[in-house]
Amino acid sequence: MPIYHSLGKIPLKRHTVFRKPDGELYAEELVSTEGFSSLYSLVYHCHPPTIVKSMGTPYSVEPKIAREKHLKHTSLKGFKIQPVDDYLESRKVILANNDLHISLAAPKKSMTDYFYKNSQADEVLFIHEGSGVLKTGFGKLSFGYGDYIVIPRGTIYQIEFDDEKNRLFIVESFSSIQTPKRYRNAFGQLQEHSPYCERDIRKPKDLETIDQIGDFKVLIKKQGMMYPYTYGTHPFDFVGWDGFHYPWALSIHDFEPITGRLHQPPPVHQTFEAHNFVICSFVPRKYDYHPLSIPAPYHHSNVDSDEVLYYVDGDFMSRKSVEKGQITLHPAGIPHGPHPGTVEKSIGKESTEELAVMIDPFKPLMITEEALAIEDEDYFASWQS
Repeated sequence: MPIYHSLGKIPLKRHTVFRKPDGELYAEELVSTEGFSSLYSLVYHCHPPTIVKSMGTPYSVEPKIAREKHLKHTSLKGFKIQPVDDYLESRKVILANNDLHISLAAPKKSMTDYFYKNSQADEVLFIHEGSGVLKTGFGKLSFGYGDYIVIPRGTIYQIEFDDEKNRLFIVESFSSIQTPKRYRNAFGQLQEHSPYCERDIRKPKDLETIDQIGDFKVLIKKQGMMYPYTYGTHPFDFVGWDGFHYPWALSIHDFEPITGRLHQPPPVHQTFEAHNFVICSFVPRKYDYHPLSIPAPYHHSNVDSDEVLYYVDGDFMSRKSVEKGQITLHPAGIPHGPHPGTVEKSIGKESTEELAVMIDPFKPLMITEEALAIEDEDYFASWQS
């Protein structure tokens, strides 16, 4: 995220002597992306971040693909994912390709006896239900309903939930999650026409240096495998840091919709971008104000990309029988559009209270075995009169 931020104590110059009160040196660590060519942060630890006491047996967490190739409008009932105590065990990959994995999760318990690091992907956690705190060495981020939490790859974290009722929609991106280029100026600042700005972005705060020696379990995900590590020092022993690489949050409720006299296409809802896919936010907004406008979206032929919509809340006048947590996948190759009767019904409507997250991947998505268990098998026929 191209916003400079700093917390804690750091030396005046990089790569210079920085000592503890007892005279020992703090351990400096560069956390960098794309080698040394993209975003980075400099972190100062109480202890070197390399003290590994033991390693467990790695195990596969690759999603099990059920349909590698398909051409069928698909609907998944997301709230049928059953709650599970453990955060990582609750995460179920439902759609996947080589650019991203899409998961649902319903964790009941906080992460208390281990830490987690995704070394293969940036993560975007959308909070549909629940609240709590994301804890990292960079500081703390409180979250609640409607928050996007962006966790860059390589970040060790724990999540503390406030209670047992939690529903998450998760995107793992194998490229960096960024703000849309067309909303940034040459200096990286979000421009005036952007639907959100830096004021809406929440950065870590309340850095707590945990200087402890012991046994600390860290589960590290890499290339579809989970590697159990035991470190000899607490992962959150940051005494200070600065840079551009850190977790951050944006509420979907702070996304300001772009409207017009006639129906606006989905790109105006874009919130994030990555290699070969985008994430968009559909939020409450005024409808088109041309006297002859049709608010309902027109039929659309996906030629180059699949379309995934995750329904969060509110009314969806283009669909019948939509429920919270429902996911629709409209694959490239066949058209989709409003259900029968909804176009005529939409004429004259002035606003919508819909809330949804959309993902447009530019390469086909595969359907996993976890998805088959929550599939509405008759959805493809829902356009019949």
